[in-house]
Amino acid sequence: MANTKSIAADSQIDIESIRKDFPMLSTKLNDKPLVYLDSAATTHKPWSVIEAVKTFESQHYATVRRGAYKLGELATTQYEGVRKKIAQFIGIEDPRQIIFTSGTTQSINLVAYSFGKRYIQAGDEVIISTMEHHANIIPWQIMCEDRGAILKVVPVNDEGEFQMDEYEKLLNKKTKIVSVTHVSNALGTINPIKDIIFKAHSVGAKVMIDGAQSTPHIGLNLKELDCEFYAFSGHKMYAPSGIGVLYGKYELLEDMPPYVTGGEMINLVTFERTTYTKPPARFEAGTPPITQVIGLGEAIDYITKIGISNIEAYEHKLLEYGTSVLSGIKGLKLIGTAKNKASILSFSLDNVHPHDIITLLDQDAICVRGGHHCAQPTMKRFCVPATTRASLAFYNTCEDLDMLVKGIQKVQEVFS
Repeated sequence: MANTKSIAADSQIDIESIRKDFPMLSTKLNDKPLVYLDSAATTHKPWSVIEAVKTFESQHYATVRRGAYKLGELATTQYEGVRKKIAQFIGIEDPRQIIFTSGTTQSINLVAYSFGKRYIQAGDEVIISTMEHHANIIPWQIMCEDRGAILKVVPVNDEGEFQMDEYEKLLNKKTKIVSVTHVSNALGTINPIKDIIFKAHSVGAKVMIDGAQSTPHIGLNLKELDCEFYAFSGHKMYAPSGIGVLYGKYELLEDMPPYVTGGEMINLVTFERTTYTKPPARFEAGTPPITQVIGLGEAIDYITKIGISNIEAYEHKLLEYGTSVLSGIKGLKLIGTAKNKASILSFSLDNVHPHDIITLLDQDAICVRGGHHCAQPTMKRFCVPATTRASLAFYNTCEDLDMLVKGIQKVQEVFS
């Protein structure tokens, strides 16, 4: 049995202190301690984020970019400061390349609409993969239907790995954009995106990366990766919901039309014609999610203080432990066994539907997710209607996984 304190120490993680930072982790459900294993869906917030949001709302709140009075100027300074902080966090130099959205879903839709409108013509091709979240499938389907383009799909192997040889066969001069996930939300697979990007560029294609499941867990250097677009969500990285980020290369953003129109994204409006301002404001119509942005900035500070490399090392040890103990359960099959994985454990259990599993686990305050995880093509590929998914964060412990194992064993007893 693994020792949480030992693997935390090896990873330079103070797990006891970290768990105290998250008030939700000390709550109880059904008079039992909470075991939260659903961070791929959404993460809990540390006190520092909660307090930052509270302080801004109660003491510093004003709308941004519109008021010349002192309070508005201070709010704008805080707000734009987060844009700079994000740029540094993901390894780029120009904060104008950071666009605030409502989340990864809106970020991908923005690119599909705006990039598609500007650059995609009838007969052009778009490549995605079998393991994509619906948010990285449907926008491209709609765009292809509208533009007369063709959607191509890279298969995955039995371990849930991106099949690079098949990808290379699909790439050609008609390929305009490749849009793939960095980490699969259903399988945990970490895709070889550096190679994916390089090969796409070799035929002149652009690349969009869905980073919803990678940004909280893996250190990023987007300047080195050289993708054209990268998207992620705040609520999956200990920030409030309702805030997301789209990174885009500036020369592309500057050439793309707006996705949503209204206030703040204009230069001049007349009844005859409207001209648009430069990015990022061009893509941030209306009053932005100011409070959520402030919370995201604080979450980045919190992650940075712990160290993303420390987080990655600790979560990898947890994943290894979780893989080991779950693999020891008779009748349980892990779905997604790629050699390179992030902290997601999806599985099926003989003769028990995932919805029954999560309902029974919930009685013991064990929170996991059961369903198709907005990845129905992935479920079809592995011939299952759904899976049960336990997803880890750096506030989880080996003891959480031990409780999961005991809970699954109880489920098996009920259905035996």
